[in-house]
Amino acid sequence: MSEDTMGRHAIETVMGAAVLIVAGVFVYFAINTAQVGTMSGYEVKAAFYTIGGLSKGSDVRLSGVKVGTVVDAGLDPKNYDAMVTLRLAGDVRLPKDTVASITSSGMLGDKYVRLEPGKDTAMIADGGQITHTKDYRSLEDQVGEIIFLATGGTGKGNP
Repeated sequence: MSEDTMGRHAIETVMGAAVLIVAGVFVYFAINTAQVGTMSGYEVKAAFYTIGGLSKGSDVRLSGVKVGTVVDAGLDPKNYDAMVTLRLAGDVRLPKDTVASITSSGMLGDKYVRLEPGKDTAMIADGGQITHTKDYRSLEDQVGEIIFLATGGTGKGNP
């Protein structure tokens, strides 16, 4: 082997090691920021007419702070509503009149469940259900409603 070839192999080895170190740093960062793992706490259910792309693993937030995770979303066979199961942190107790709504983090952001606690003194128990919900409203639905209101409800514009 010539010295030139050995020099190239050494540079390639150093570059490969640098790439592996950078990849390791990214994996470490991803694991620590993604909060991977099972959240301890309790589960509650909430029924929605439509969930608009909410999926398993989506956040549950209270006052903008993550307090839980969506652990399941399925169809209620009795009334065909979307039944969402939430796992909440054990230290977060919700009044029975809490309102759950599905919203997004901006126009193209991920969907999450937003909780608005009520004033009731009785709390939702483990395995209980949030009975007050607001369905997801897509951007298209909101624009359509604005157009409908702007045209006086006729759909033809104002004369």
